[in-house]
Amino acid sequence: MTIQSYLFPAALCLVLCSQGVVSAQDKMPVKFGKVTPQDFTVTGASLDSSADAIVVADFGTSSFEGNPKGWFDLEFHHMKRIRILKRTGFDAATVEIPLYTSVNDAEKVLGLKASTYTLEDGKVVETKLDSKSIFTNKISKNWIEEKFTFPALKEGAILEYSYTQTSPFLYNLQPWDFQGIYPCLWSEYQVDLPNFFKYVTLAQGFLPFKVNSSDSRPVTFKVTDPGGAGRDDHFDLSDDVVSHRWVMSNVPAMKTEPFTTTIENYVSKIEFQLSGIQFPNGIYRDQMGTWLSVSDQMMKDEDFGADLARNNSWMDDDLKTITRGAAGNLEKVQKIYAYIRDNFTCTSHSGLYLSSPLKTVYKNKNGNEADLNLLLTAMLIHANIPADPVILSTRSHGFTHPVYPLLTRFNYVISCVTVDSSRYCLDASEPWLGFGRLPARCYNGTGRVINKVTPMLVPLSADSIKEGKATLAIITNDEKDGLGARVQSTPGYEESSDIRQRVKEHGQQEYLKNLQAGYTAEVTVANLELDSLGQPDQPLSVAYDLRLAPDSTADLYYFNPMLDHAYRENPFKAATRVYPVEMAHAVDDNYTLMMEIPNGYVVDELPKSAKVSLNTDEGFFEYLITKDDHQIQFRSRIKLNKATFSPEDYATLRDFYGFVVTKRSAAAATNHPPSSPARSCCDPPYKAAHKTSPDRDNPRAGTA
Repeated sequence: MTIQSYLFPAALCLVLCSQGVVSAQDKMPVKFGKVTPQDFTVTGASLDSSADAIVVADFGTSSFEGNPKGWFDLEFHHMKRIRILKRTGFDAATVEIPLYTSVNDAEKVLGLKASTYTLEDGKVVETKLDSKSIFTNKISKNWIEEKFTFPALKEGAILEYSYTQTSPFLYNLQPWDFQGIYPCLWSEYQVDLPNFFKYVTLAQGFLPFKVNSSDSRPVTFKVTDPGGAGRDDHFDLSDDVVSHRWVMSNVPAMKTEPFTTTIENYVSKIEFQLSGIQFPNGIYRDQMGTWLSVSDQMMKDEDFGADLARNNSWMDDDLKTITRGAAGNLEKVQKIYAYIRDNFTCTSHSGLYLSSPLKTVYKNKNGNEADLNLLLTAMLIHANIPADPVILSTRSHGFTHPVYPLLTRFNYVISCVTVDSSRYCLDASEPWLGFGRLPARCYNGTGRVINKVTPMLVPLSADSIKEGKATLAIITNDEKDGLGARVQSTPGYEESSDIRQRVKEHGQQEYLKNLQAGYTAEVTVANLELDSLGQPDQPLSVAYDLRLAPDSTADLYYFNPMLDHAYRENPFKAATRVYPVEMAHAVDDNYTLMMEIPNGYVVDELPKSAKVSLNTDEGFFEYLITKDDHQIQFRSRIKLNKATFSPEDYATLRDFYGFVVTKRSAAAATNHPPSSPARSCCDPPYKAAHKTSPDRDNPRAGTA
């Protein structure tokens, strides 16, 4: 593309004539290319005493330069200094530079320099990177990477590299991460944006900027119309260039917290999206598009929706066989869905486009999740049932943008079908998924329907999914003077899917071993029954027998009524948190125990019943226990009405789970005799005194 199509009558070459001046205030604390003995005293102790490496300074600039093709190139200059503090920080010495390529053009790296600096006898020794140690690897059809590892590595070394990356793709204005896996003392990015290029700036993260400034200045571009020898025309193109400068200092390392979809959602960074181009006195040309225009393009794309609009008569005969006997459209949909789910193999669960034409996918009976779900959509459409593809971003891939049609934020395709005014979201890529169910990875905010008419949003919030579980344990005295139990459980949908997958891959005996491992040595698990294991549309039920053997010589028998269902530790260990808590679903976990008092024992002490609420109406925990002369009845329930909690709610959530762990006596193992060191540190579990010798008139009650 040349400027001719925007403003001038022929291809033009533009050269930027002036550059902005960086303010002297808040200058970078290092001078690249000059390492002194004093630089080896820099440590990460001020940020994180456990750090393996520290980024001393990270500096980048992006600007626009004219090229001989009558258009612009992006120039990205990057310089970085790292100090290795421990051998475990050697990973920081491997650098990968991703580069985008197309059929006609490619990004390039120029002037790459890298050196390792060490301090030997008080003198700085530099070891330069050999150009032969720089490798080019092909990542995919459109991506390669330049990769190298610093030489002469040792603890305490300083690593420094710099390069220039040129790009003819204006939509690839380099983003900037201020935060990474190592603490950073100084991170700075400068971008010079000519007014005629319109970019949307997308910032995220919780850290404040040390510097966030911009200034505008008039710039004259010398424009050359290359018409041949002696025929070049010259123009002056004047416009403003806005210089942006962002700086963060003393940036802590990014650390993963439990219940986080992906840490990438919260890294402090800046990204850019080209939205339009408008030269002085020219018309505005939209570059980003709207969801309607993007959807229309995707439906015409041979790698996405083009096959959906075709006749696809090759599937006629099989469709008749698959849907034979269906009483209505809903049953037709269920049969088509089950056919693909049960007869096709998914090779990858992260794809936005087809890897092969749909007819090839059908013939090979395999493909990525986009292949299978677009095939499902095509078969539904061919059966005259309204269906659309829906694109989304999985939880590990990150959030999509709520407004802008940024396709790079999406990495997954499902199918959405409407039957009798009811909408069903379907994913045929997992053999253990029931009809109308999606895997947990898909619940990451919203999906986007792709069609030529109404590319609307589909809500896919984890808050809307409730994982309900009910467990009943019945413990009775047996003829061997021990305790026998029957445990019956109806897991939630996600746990059921996980069990089906594990049993399919490893077998029922391995699953039984894992159940046994959850109990102490005094408890034996047997007679496992898994109902509806091969019927993913039906609830799964799990049942098994337990044999508990109290120590008949002990006067006291300590018993945890939760069996193996106790929480052993609080999942929220950190005192504070800056990111939201993102669970996969809401929770409703019910546990009930009915227990005959063991022969020869009387109840000495019971835990106290309790019930607490979470933020009034966001959930509750109850722990209720009663007894009579023959039986103990116990019920515990945890209910969370939502899956996502803000950082402001973290302390309350942490305290809530702390109380749950305490009350459920997670520290006390099942069926310990009183001599065991694994006593509960909180309310004691149920315990009873053993009968005394026959010459005593009454049983003896033990003391706590």
